Amino acid sequence: MLLAIDCGNTNTVFSIWDGARFLATWRTSTEHQRTADQYYVWLSTLMEFQGIEADITDMIISSTVPRVVFNLRVLADRYFNTRPYVVGKPDCLLPVDVRVDAGTAVGPDRLVNTVAGYNLYGGDLIVVDFGTATTFDVVAHDGAYVGGVIAPGVNLSLEALHQAAAALPHVDITKPQSVVGTNTVACMQSGVFWGYVGLVREICDRIKAERERPMRVISTGGLAPLFQQSEDLFDEWVDELTMHGLTVIHSYNKRQATA
Repeated sequence: MLLAIDCGNTNTVFSIWDGARFLATWRTSTEHQRTADQYYVWLSTLMEFQGIEADITDMIISSTVPRVVFNLRVLADRYFNTRPYVVGKPDCLLPVDVRVDAGTAVGPDRLVNTVAGYNLYGGDLIVVDFGTATTFDVVAHDGAYVGGVIAPGVNLSLEALHQAAAALPHVDITKPQSVVGTNTVACMQSGVFWGYVGLVREICDRIKAERERPMRVISTGGLAPLFQQSEDLFDEWVDELTMHGLTVIHSYNKRQATA
């Protein structure tokens, strides 16, 4: 079985894939100090609690935090006796091209989302991922990653607003009942929610105009369901798009290894 790991700036997701479906998915905070032994104790305890008896034979990792990769490699070697594929490393092949400026390092999560989007929907896509940053990834007609846009994440913007203005409280992001708020919290929620609706719509419209072709817009990430409620921003919402992409990349590498 495959253990797929997506390590983001805020959370790390572990999923067990049996070749047809995900048996379980768990999240933990991303901490580069966490050792391989700690990962294993945490993971094995959750597996036992849910009654999952999985023989992990393969691992694949996508990480935007390079410092955690070493201990995840140790986890793979020490406890599962396997060498993991790490997206972005030369020995982890991608089934799509990457067409960006020479020397540009593209975040592995963005490459994985590109692979997943193309596998599910074909080309001419805009993948909007609501993570620590809000990213827009452009997928060409043939599945190639051809660039994108990076904006501050929703929660990051709220935190910056709170830190920079002492009188403004922490608030949870939600869709407000009206645009005009009648209290501080409602005003902040309206500004962030409708501000990001406008940001997403404008950026996607400009990408489509620049590409001069119809493009399907796919959303993913923790806050995607919230914005999915709004006025036809997205054609599709895909939960765990990144995890699906990891299974596709792993399968592609296994086929290449036996070709």
